[in-house]
Amino acid sequence: MSVTLQARDLRAIPLFAGVSEDRLGWVRERLHRRHYGAGVHIVTACEVGTAAYIVISGTVKVYMDREDGTSVILAILGPGEIVGDMSLVDLLGRSATVITLEDTEVLSIDAAAFRACIRDIPGVAVNLATILSRRLRLANEQILALGTLDVYGRVARQIQVLAHEYGEPVTDGTLIPIRLTQHDLADLVGASRVRVNQALGSLKRHGVISVDQRYRIVVHEPGALADQSA
Repeated sequence: MSVTLQARDLRAIPLFAGVSEDRLGWVRERLHRRHYGAGVHIVTACEVGTAAYIVISGTVKVYMDREDGTSVILAILGPGEIVGDMSLVDLLGRSATVITLEDTEVLSIDAAAFRACIRDIPGVAVNLATILSRRLRLANEQILALGTLDVYGRVARQIQVLAHEYGEPVTDGTLIPIRLTQHDLADLVGASRVRVNQALGSLKRHGVISVDQRYRIVVHEPGALADQSA
């Protein structure tokens, strides 16, 4: 079923920011709304890419499997993010696997329509380049953090990044509206769950953050996070 989102709703998605209404009308006809429960694989590594997916609500995890059976989390993404786009650009297999962490709604666009967007709508091409550049900067910062910060610093930095990317103002701070378990955070920062639990416990005891029963983090003292990750 094609999407009934209004132009203003599509423009709120970074990929379509600034695109004219007539062009958005063309895009809208080629988008399809899909709903997935928790634990569903949207993209599987090495498969041929047939579509890209834009997260509208919920949370997804991007990861790669190691030969020893463990996995490395590359990113945990929330609303507004696009996944599955790389293989549609370079025509190679999927570079990673994407799985939903909770009930998640996405907009899908098939490979032919996605490439037509890039070719025929300059604004989409520029937006995609901006998105890819941002990903590269975040990846570079993550590599630097892994090499220079201890576990406490890496945890603080990751929370700080997520608050900057997805944070929503609430009465007592900034809410990160994505599901982030200790296990996933441990994989994301390259540490054991025990060490991450200790780091989170320290941040909570000092009133820097709080965590609700849905694994949503609220940042109360962003300055303290910055001090930990400096």
